[in-house]
Order: sequence, then C-alpha cells, then structure tokens
Amino acid sequence: MLKSKRQIFISSFFLLIFIPLTLSSQEKWPLTRAEQTDYKATSRHDDVLAFIQALQRKSSLMRVETMAITTEGRPVPLIIIGDPPPISPQELRFDQRVVVYIQANIHAGEVEGKEASLMLARDILASGKLPYLDRLVILIAPNFNPDGNEKISPQNRRNQPGPEEGVGVRTNGQNLDLNRDAMKLESLEMQGLVANVLERWDPLLLVDCHTTNGSYHEEIVTYSWPLNPNGDPSILAYMRDKMLPSIQQTLEKKYKTLSIPYGDPVDFKEMEKGWRTYSHQPRYLTNYIGLRNRLSILDENYVYAPFKERVMGCYNFLRAILDETYNRAEEIKRLVAEADRKTIAMGLNPTEKDLFAVEFELKPLPMPIKIRGYEMEIIPRESGFPQIKPTEKKKTYIVPYLADFWPKRSVPWPHAYLITVNDREIINKLKQHGIVVERLTQPARLEVETYELKDLKAAERPFQGHRLNTLKGEFRSEIRDFPAGTFFVTTAQPLGRLVVYLLEPESDDGLFVWNFFDRYLVPEWGRRFEVFPVVKLMKPVFLAKEIVR
Repeated sequence: MLKSKRQIFISSFFLLIFIPLTLSSQEKWPLTRAEQTDYKATSRHDDVLAFIQALQRKSSLMRVETMAITTEGRPVPLIIIGDPPPISPQELRFDQRVVVYIQANIHAGEVEGKEASLMLARDILASGKLPYLDRLVILIAPNFNPDGNEKISPQNRRNQPGPEEGVGVRTNGQNLDLNRDAMKLESLEMQGLVANVLERWDPLLLVDCHTTNGSYHEEIVTYSWPLNPNGDPSILAYMRDKMLPSIQQTLEKKYKTLSIPYGDPVDFKEMEKGWRTYSHQPRYLTNYIGLRNRLSILDENYVYAPFKERVMGCYNFLRAILDETYNRAEEIKRLVAEADRKTIAMGLNPTEKDLFAVEFELKPLPMPIKIRGYEMEIIPRESGFPQIKPTEKKKTYIVPYLADFWPKRSVPWPHAYLITVNDREIINKLKQHGIVVERLTQPARLEVETYELKDLKAAERPFQGHRLNTLKGEFRSEIRDFPAGTFFVTTAQPLGRLVVYLLEPESDDGLFVWNFFDRYLVPEWGRRFEVFPVVKLMKPVFLAKEIVR
C-alpha cells in the first residue's frame, strides 16, 4: 500500500520535462526497449546491441569498439560519436575536441542510465543541428555490466517502482561489485575500461550512472564529484565549487529537473543533523578518476520516482553535463594539463609541503544545502530498529553537507618506490593501470625509507573475495643495496598520485589492503614480521634504469 501511495504523490513532486533534440525528417529512428514498452521493461543485452546496430545503419558519425569481453562471453560495446568520428585516438593528437565518456549499468539493477544514454546517442545523431560535436567526442558504454543485466527479474530491487518486468543484479559474472574494483582491477570489465577507454582514449570527463538507495526527497537527480583529497586539489575544487553548481542550475532552469548533491541523512529520525556523502576511497570509480587527474561525475537517480521519470531525469542530467562541458571545453583542457604538469613536478622534487593523506576526517562544506524532503514517521518494532518512512507531508530542510574529506594524518610524498620482490602479478597490476614501471640496469646503494611492520590484521569477513588488511608500523631511514633488476616506480609521472595510493604501505586502499603483499609479510615459522617489500626513495637520484615493456 505504501509503495502505490508513494508512486502517486511522488509523481506530483517532480517538475520534469523531457526535451529531446530536434530529430531530422528522415524515417523513424530506433526506440529503446523502455520506450517500446511504455517503460514497463528495460533493455536486454541483445536489445542494446540491436539498438546500436540500428544507429550505425542511420548515421556515419558513429563508430563502435568492444572495450571488454565478460566472464560469460558477452561483449561490452563502446559507442564513439564525433563529427567526424575518429578512427583511433591518434587522430586526436592535434584535434581540439574534448573526449567525454558516459558509462551506465555498472550496477545492472540500476538501469536508468542505460536507457537514457542510448536515447541520448540516438538524439544527438538524429538531430539536424548536430549539437556538441564541433567541440566534443562522446564515448558511451550503455551496458557496462551485461552479465549482471541478463539476470533480469521482478524480484530484484523491489523497493523501486518499476520497470514491471524487472532489472538485473548488482554484481558481474564473477560476482564482483564493479564499483569497488577500480584499485585491484580484477574484473574483465574494469580492466577493459582502463586499457581501452582511460588509457586509449583519455577522456577528460567521466560520468558514471547509478540509482540511489534509501533516502527520501523530491529531487530526482543526485550527484557527486571525486572526493579523495589526494587527487589534484584544483580539479576537486573546480568540480565541487564551479562546474557541478553550474550544471545544477542548467538542469533546473533549462530542463526543469531538480537535483541535489548525493548523500543520505546522518540520522533519518532527525534530518536536521545533516546530509552525508559516501566514501572517499578510490575503489569507487569516480574517486579513482580523480587520482588520474581527470574530471568525474557520479550520477545517482532517485530510486522512489517512477521508472520513466528516473530515465528522463538521467537523460536531462546528461544533457546538462554535455551543455556545460561544451561551454567549458578549453578551460577543462587547461585544468587537466596543469594537473598533470604539477603531479610530475611534485614527483621530481618533493618538498616538505608535499604530503599524502593516510587517515581522513569528514567535515561539512562551508555552505549548507537544501533538501526538499518529507516529515518522517517512526514506527516502533518489538525487535530491532524502528521502521522509518516518509509521510505525505513535504518539508524543506536546510542542513550541513558532510562532503569534505580532510587529511587527519599524512606521510611525506616520495620521489619513487622500489619493489624488492620479483613479483610479476604486482608489476602487471601497476601496468594495467597505465603506470610506468622501470627496473635498475646497474646495482645501486641508496638511502631509503623502510617500513617496519609492528602489527597486521585481516578482516574477519571477506569483501570482494579479499580479507582487507590493516597494519601498524613505522618508517626508518637506512642505506640499502639494490641489485640490477630491482623494480623502480617514480611518482614523477602523470599517474603519480595513483602510484602513491597503490604502493604506500599505510594507504587505506592500496595493494597492501587488497592482499597483494601478504605472502611477503609473514614468515612460515615464528611471530616476527618481514620488512615491507616496498621502500621509498624520498629524493631524486641519478640511476641507470630502463622501462619494463
């Protein structure tokens, strides 16, 4: 009963309009599965492939690549739209266009972005005025998790109104949550994303489409920016303070769609306590992109709105993002180029001011935000927590927004890391990220920082197939001899921030956390710990070395 009432009154809360691009007078363009069924169903994998093929038959401004093949053997298609569409990234070397990447269905129960991005591709190609394409090349992966998508059932995500025929599941064919895989890169989909999109096409902006869980409000779109403070501070501030507020205004004024920053109440029973964002960790894709010195936007569509309104809200949000990116194209290029330059410079000669945060404190942003919510009803239960649900009475809350992660404890930024074990899995993992790895071609005696382990604990409950590690220890300075062949990873490269996050012993989401170093830390006999197999070179030294190919 509550669900049907909620659908009725939520529909009246959203001031939404769907503004399709003006279609040309040619014969009919394809419709998505959602459009064909009046939003009673979402697209299957074969529907997505057929829709893409139909677009190819209608337009010469589109190409298609396969970014990955899933565990269950399904291709993950990547749509490339441009005027003209580049045959390869090499064609863009002297091209002024900015590459934008839109990704949907990473969680295949959250299908709004899948339908909206397909509609967006069609409407751009079908428009006689060809919007955006003189400044942008648009990449779209509408079905990033096809294995999860094919497990469609009405029993999945039963808390959301529609589509009636059901949605897919959160995980992929390996039973992995793809939006927790950005650092360990164990899924074929994420490996394909990094290799065939991030490294190959180098989009300056990534948009990742999701659907919310849990909180109640009128706004149909919620959003976030890269949250980790170890990313370039200029990019973080630009997204948070300039670009996304401008997108929010465009979305409301031009597309009549309400939005707020993503989050949940600090306390559902006392909404006035504040609104809190999600984690800063780079295992989440949009935070990971920030560590790569690129812009990213998390799109979370409001779960309790009817399915059609969720799709249209997402469509309008994507339009507003492209509008703003189009207008800011030159500014974005300068921002990203400067972030890369600063990262390399910091790695070349770290100073005392250059630090890497290993512990964080969540603080509110200076300005509160407005949440168009409801008065909440608290229903006691004999056992467990009380049930909390919204009433039909609207209430606007002006609340602090806890979305600013501050460094609570930091360690000095190194010039480079030396890996003292010949472990190809570790080296290949770094190279999967696009990180440049070198090896010494002559022995070297160096003053380094070594991490002496005092305590190591693995989580009792597995997560993503891992028992996540925590440690305690301390650094000590020593002079050590390193043989030829020792692996050397400098932070003086565009991905230097990612290098530190992966290899720093006390990093909260690095390779140590994900068990990549476990075999080297605890001996078979005895209670002592081995020396951590990654050491830090704090200042640059001229060394004979070569790139590992």
